[in-house]
Amino acid sequence: MKFSQGMWWLAEDVTIDWAVEAVKSEAKQDSIRCLASSKHIRHRGDTLNTPTITFECSSPFPGIALLTAYHWKAQETTLSGPHYELYPDIKYDKLVEVRNDSPQTSKTDKVLKLSTNSLSVVINTQPKSFNVDFISHGAKNPTSISKSSDYKLTGLGWRSVGYVRRGTNLHASSSLSDPDKGERWMTMQFHISVNEKIFGLGERFGPFIKNGQTVEMWNEDGGTSSEKAYKNVPFLLSSRGYGIFIPCSGFVSFEVQSERTTRSNIAVPYESMSAYIIHGPTPSAIIKKYTLLTGRPALPPPWTFGLWLSTSFTTNYDEETVNKFLDGMKEREIPVEVFHFDCFWQKGFQWCDYKFDPDNFPDPEGQLKRLKDKGYKICVWINSYIAQESEIFVEGVKNGYFLRKADGSVWQFDFWQAGMAFVDFTNPEACKWYQSKLQKLLDMGVDCFKTDFGERIPTGNVVYHDGSNPGKMHNYYSFLYNKTTFELLERHMGRNKAVVFARSATAGGQRFPVHWGGDPMSTFDAMAETLRGGLSLGLCGFGFWAHDIGGFEGTPDPALYKRWFAFGALSSHTRLHGSGSYRVPWLIDPSGEADQVLKHFTQLKLALMPYLYATAIKTHETGVPIMRPMFVEFPEDPVTWTLDTQYMLGPDLLVAPVFSGEEDEPGGGAAAAAQQVQYYVPRGRWYGLLDGKVRVGPGYVVESHGFMSVPLLVRPGSVVAWMGGGGGGSSTTRAVGQNMGVVPPARALPSLQSPTYDYAKGTNFLINRAEPCETLVNVPDSQNPGDIAACIKVKSDEQKVTIQVLNGALKDTWTVTAVDGEGVVRDYEFTGDFAEI
Repeated sequence: MKFSQGMWWLAEDVTIDWAVEAVKSEAKQDSIRCLASSKHIRHRGDTLNTPTITFECSSPFPGIALLTAYHWKAQETTLSGPHYELYPDIKYDKLVEVRNDSPQTSKTDKVLKLSTNSLSVVINTQPKSFNVDFISHGAKNPTSISKSSDYKLTGLGWRSVGYVRRGTNLHASSSLSDPDKGERWMTMQFHISVNEKIFGLGERFGPFIKNGQTVEMWNEDGGTSSEKAYKNVPFLLSSRGYGIFIPCSGFVSFEVQSERTTRSNIAVPYESMSAYIIHGPTPSAIIKKYTLLTGRPALPPPWTFGLWLSTSFTTNYDEETVNKFLDGMKEREIPVEVFHFDCFWQKGFQWCDYKFDPDNFPDPEGQLKRLKDKGYKICVWINSYIAQESEIFVEGVKNGYFLRKADGSVWQFDFWQAGMAFVDFTNPEACKWYQSKLQKLLDMGVDCFKTDFGERIPTGNVVYHDGSNPGKMHNYYSFLYNKTTFELLERHMGRNKAVVFARSATAGGQRFPVHWGGDPMSTFDAMAETLRGGLSLGLCGFGFWAHDIGGFEGTPDPALYKRWFAFGALSSHTRLHGSGSYRVPWLIDPSGEADQVLKHFTQLKLALMPYLYATAIKTHETGVPIMRPMFVEFPEDPVTWTLDTQYMLGPDLLVAPVFSGEEDEPGGGAAAAAQQVQYYVPRGRWYGLLDGKVRVGPGYVVESHGFMSVPLLVRPGSVVAWMGGGGGGSSTTRAVGQNMGVVPPARALPSLQSPTYDYAKGTNFLINRAEPCETLVNVPDSQNPGDIAACIKVKSDEQKVTIQVLNGALKDTWTVTAVDGEGVVRDYEFTGDFAEI
């Protein structure tokens, strides 16, 4: 929201009362408070007709400062909810009791200060001068060339905090006649330093670095090829070692170097504005603290990491079609874990009645049972919009379960389903009613729900059961929608066994995984924008994320489908879905090559499950996403802060999708099968998991990859537990502990049928010995999600490797693949709980 025209002039019909001078300040036991006037006070008369802004600052958690600035303190639109649920995973009172950096406050003639071990807030209280600085202590910024650990993170300088009026009555007499005319805003404008880069703000598909952009927090169904977003999260992350979270569930505007070239201008349309300043200094530390505030992701069960196959959206399907696709995948040895029924499992014009269309599914209970007997999990599409043709519509109206207008009538709409109403999730009885409809599906054998939509939420003439502010509910509705659904699933399935497949979200929505990236076009450009959206969302604590492989709108050509599947398999979750076309590989690519690509990368992901699920558990515990931008792992490398076409899959695997295919080569054909990809390799010697080649960084690499390959590199000095390796497929019998010698570089993958298998049986530990390491490797228990089957201590240096099982046990024979800095591979077999090489 731009309020100015350059540095000197305000926009038309805009007035801003800036905080320019502290007129009162006080240091309390654990907080500070300051009253600032909007003009300089030269004499007693200047205290008249002078609006003020009040500042309050505290430190609710180590490394976090909470700053609130308000104009009028008793306005209902400002005070009304909903409010974000904060600290949902911990008992905050207990946390405060044991913190080891209790805030210290002080006041002098010049400054008002709140200090903790790692972060201080300093308010300048000198006459005719006002600013607020946030100072880091004791932790060097990884992106800075300075050696100092004390530095200014950001600040609110001259004319940086203000109360904005637009289109209001400016004169006292007219204001008394219509005091609510026009718009009222609070703004904080945070300083941006030289070379500082801003990231996050939800799932955004435009430029990854947010500098120069106007970003508005307002959930909309805008596809992935626009500035609009399904998942708006008012949290930014800075390369300077801090994050800012605005705990406002309504509209929030961010002008990131787009209005003032040295500021992030943030504004809310209320009389008060709060900001959590979160000190890292590393990106992972910032994310951990932010998700302590807003919640950590629940842990999805292992089966969700398998391949999801969908009916697609507008295609025709019945039991015969479903069986034909699943049988076809089985014939091609492509394991499918989840089958998803999209919208038309229900009859048209009746969404949602939460009942299978009897014309296409005359025996839904029997069909689901037959699928379940074959080992498939079942997902069905839903949303919270109830068409008036739905048989449950009248029931919802009668009992007051829908959003209403001020006159008491139901708020209805035609855009999507005719005459649809919206379930009011602020009504506890409506939540129980909605859950009762879904419970019947769970009792039939459904395992999870695709919670689509939740963005098209009305704000005009809307009344909520609990009196919530409609503007603040627009984004927050998605949180309540997914929370209500997820809590039912968790109650039915158990902890660490529930999952939704959600499209809309806001801050805190990461607690209810999984989320997917909405509706991209079937192009390589859309594939790249999809990755940008997922990386941006991950920085906001959304740990588990998927996307429509091949794009949603349109039908992908074979090259795009095969390239996108490699990217999809190396994402947290993997789903084949589209709009008007089926997504089984033989219909996309009659040549049969897509069948082989799909099989290959599906097996690769299943083989990586020991590593992936161990990472998932850490994501659940910390909030740091499975798919993470390069700078999360390498913040000290300035190049990584510019990368948006590659990522780290967990801490130890680098993935660089190939964003080109046959259409880039005149005539296509065999010459186009191997396409070039350019990507960046951080310092060290990285081992190619699929091709056995070593890449040496730091520096850019340009290489060619066919459809069966993608850059997938193992970090120097790391250990990856998986089900690959083991002699590259050799069947030669070797003595326990014997050096098996150099093996072919290509890794032979086992034939796995499900992501849920015994990860501690036949495990391979791939060690990139290019650098020394001493680390703990957890092998998860797939049958008890969240538990660890074995904890392994690995120590590797130039002389030897020692591996010790500290807790739990590895079963039968397990193997070690040791790769040196030149790419020479040696495999070893062991039994028991100790090994030395």
